[in-house]
Amino acid sequence: MISHKLGRIRHLALDMDGTLYLGGQLFPWTQGFLKTLRDKGIGYTFLTNNPTRSIADYIKKLAGMGIEAGEENMLTTSIAAIDYLKTHYPEARKLFMLGTPSMAGQFTKAGFTEAEDDPDDRPDALVVAFDTTLTYSRLCRAAWWAQQGIPYIATNPDRVCPTEMQTVLVDCGSLQRCIEEATGRRPDVVLGKPDPTMLQWIMEKHGLAPEEVGMVGDRVYTDIAMAAHAGAAGILVLSGETTRQMLDAHPEYPRPDFIFNHVGELASALSGNGLSPDGQ
Repeated sequence: MISHKLGRIRHLALDMDGTLYLGGQLFPWTQGFLKTLRDKGIGYTFLTNNPTRSIADYIKKLAGMGIEAGEENMLTTSIAAIDYLKTHYPEARKLFMLGTPSMAGQFTKAGFTEAEDDPDDRPDALVVAFDTTLTYSRLCRAAWWAQQGIPYIATNPDRVCPTEMQTVLVDCGSLQRCIEEATGRRPDVVLGKPDPTMLQWIMEKHGLAPEEVGMVGDRVYTDIAMAAHAGAAGILVLSGETTRQMLDAHPEYPRPDFIFNHVGELASALSGNGLSPDGQ
């Protein structure tokens, strides 16, 4: 029997990497999970802290995995950062960015220009993101601009990006710490999960109350914390970064409302076929 709290959900925000796929490999239960949502009339938005790809690139990547998506149900931290800049710094036009060319293209499409790696090309703001194309000189230039006191926005707090490869993918949170160690300055704002803005945007767009929205993800300190900050249901899956041992080792993290091994188990729960032992 489906739980009362789970049964109230009308829309799910879906983390992608570590939740629906890992790196470039789609989980075998993902397609069935999405079909369950469609069959039950539960809306969903693909939401990610990873800004390395533009909306168009994410749609293309999902299509390559057999997942149909459109701009209307895709939300990234690049979009959140663009909205933040336009709201809080409406005169800002030129940005120095640590980010991939695909991400920079999203900002260019929104009307911004990119500053060169040159102390004479002063930007209106600094944007630091997960940058898989990072070079040492650009990291040093970002630290320089942070030291000069211009507005400093970070797209997300993630320390690492989940991967199936035998490596550690250093993410935006670690770049922030590097700049902080070098200059003593932290970002003025860190967007993305756990900041509740993107979930609140979903609620406003679809006319939903917090208890009608769930955040599904593999990280407690971003996905589940975001749900807690927005008053939504936090649904943790153990298919990415978080393990039960990690959860037990960090009692300071917000507790998820539900824990499933993967979204296939969540689909069964939504269908009324039983909850994980950790379901509430």
